[in-house]
Amino acid sequence: MTANELRQKYLDFFKSKGHVIIPSAPLVPDNDPTTLFTGSGMQPMVPFLLGEAHPKGTRIADSQKCFRAQDIEEVGDNRHTTFFEMLGNWSLGDYFKTEQIPWMFEFLTNIVGLDPQKIYVTCFIGAPEYQIPKDTEAADIWQKLFAAKGIKADTAEIGSEQAGSERGIKPGERIFYYDGKKNWWSRNGGPETTPIGDPCGPDSEMFFDFGTPHDTKYGEHCHPNCDCGRFMEMGNNVFMAYRKEAQGKFISLPKGSIDHGSGLERIAAAEEGSGDMFRVDLFDDARKAIEQLVGTSYEENETDKPAFRIILDHIRAATFLINDDVLPSNKDQGYFVRRLIRRSVRLAKRLSRGRAFVGQAEITCAVADAYIMYYQNAYPELKEKRDFILSAIGAEETKFQKTLDNGLKEFEKIYQSKGALDGLDAFNLYQSYGFPWELTEEMAREKGQVVDKTVFEAEFKKHQELSRAGSEKKFAGGLADTSEQSTKYHTATHLLHQALRQVLGEHVHQMGSNITQERLRFDFSHGEKMTDEQIKAVEAIVNEQIQKDLPVHFEMLTVEEAKKRGAIGLFEDKYATLGDKIKVYSVGDDVATTSGRPFS
Repeated sequence: MTANELRQKYLDFFKSKGHVIIPSAPLVPDNDPTTLFTGSGMQPMVPFLLGEAHPKGTRIADSQKCFRAQDIEEVGDNRHTTFFEMLGNWSLGDYFKTEQIPWMFEFLTNIVGLDPQKIYVTCFIGAPEYQIPKDTEAADIWQKLFAAKGIKADTAEIGSEQAGSERGIKPGERIFYYDGKKNWWSRNGGPETTPIGDPCGPDSEMFFDFGTPHDTKYGEHCHPNCDCGRFMEMGNNVFMAYRKEAQGKFISLPKGSIDHGSGLERIAAAEEGSGDMFRVDLFDDARKAIEQLVGTSYEENETDKPAFRIILDHIRAATFLINDDVLPSNKDQGYFVRRLIRRSVRLAKRLSRGRAFVGQAEITCAVADAYIMYYQNAYPELKEKRDFILSAIGAEETKFQKTLDNGLKEFEKIYQSKGALDGLDAFNLYQSYGFPWELTEEMAREKGQVVDKTVFEAEFKKHQELSRAGSEKKFAGGLADTSEQSTKYHTATHLLHQALRQVLGEHVHQMGSNITQERLRFDFSHGEKMTDEQIKAVEAIVNEQIQKDLPVHFEMLTVEEAKKRGAIGLFEDKYATLGDKIKVYSVGDDVATTSGRPFS
């Protein structure tokens, strides 16, 4: 079964259970200043899990694009990625455990065809200090499902990961109770750190056993939450049954909700069976492209596999991020796109053992194009924006190839003048030339020197704090007030949006805005600095329309109708997900600039 087939089977399965299928939200959250990226399937669903009515009903399912920047350093093993698709289904006060658990067991065993003998599950051990009982209800449901397959499924109390490594698994055990660090869901950790007023509850995770030997560097014994690679978590069923009160007490909700998420790639890896997620079919063409360019195969050398996996993950993530109009830069989301591409280029250079590529931007474009072709049916916008994506990703590789050569020269210059490299030098190479710590460390090791990483980390921390302080001072999205002047500026942002598209091209999309009575700020996607001529052309178009004093009016249209009329705006994907109709604003007689959001 291909990953594309698996995605479709999941959506079809939950559609047959009465769920409405919604499209993926963008990788950059809409007007959410708390996070840079959509990092989980439930993130766009938070308002509805907090009680807001979803216009599509109480049963929802999707496949959500996700990106987790915090996992960049984890990539390289058999299962971690920064980009992934989360297969999700939600019950908003509708069904609960007795439906969700059997459905997931049916999907995994009957639809995907996984061997139930290789499936293990975990449940919440309880929190007596908060009067929250052990989740024996979920465990009982799992036991009956396994028994129907002729499988003995004893329960075991584990608690912490440390306890699991000390205890291990006894014969017949298949259902394991863990504490709140592993089997409790809230927006901020276990019961003790759950935010006041939030819905929360126990969860039950599903693992696949690849049967590989346990690596004792992860603890004396193996258990489902061990990191040795034998077990891979496939998905998580969250049972939102409680709300935390101001006194730190938990009260039961009148109706429980379900928040389920399964990793598409992880279920595909379980179905494939090798224990290596990067052998799933969606990586095949991209992996072959790397092999051809660097002159070595993925299977040839075990020590090369982490580099292959990092390139495979990072270029896929960069491709999807650029598709969502996040371009490489030195700040915010763009910083991570740049880091992903540059790390991939450096590792490709290492894999090639000095073999030169034919073209300056050959490696990233070849890998990105393989992904565009693979995902073109599930995400047709990738094919539509192919030239834009390849241009942006290729330009960054070309730029870094030159930077890489200059950085190597600077590295040698430091050694010639000082005879050694210190932590500050390492940070300066990182900041000025984009050299990651690993590259500097590796080159220093070749010269017989160990660089003090603590100095580098201290400088890097200062850099992060300065960046964070700058981020906190950034604008908040939207209107600061609803005064007449602010409303005029808001109208002007839509005129500006259209003018930019006319002058720079239709790849331009709004990435954010901020409006006060004194000024407007408009952020947009474009791969290079505007020329003076382009700025003057945009100003002329906007001023011409303002001077005409055209009427502004709106209509209520469906998203499909709005798109047919030529509507553009930041919120198309959100409104396509959340409702049937949106307000479409027009300036003049034609739909020149439009928005899914009112002007005031």
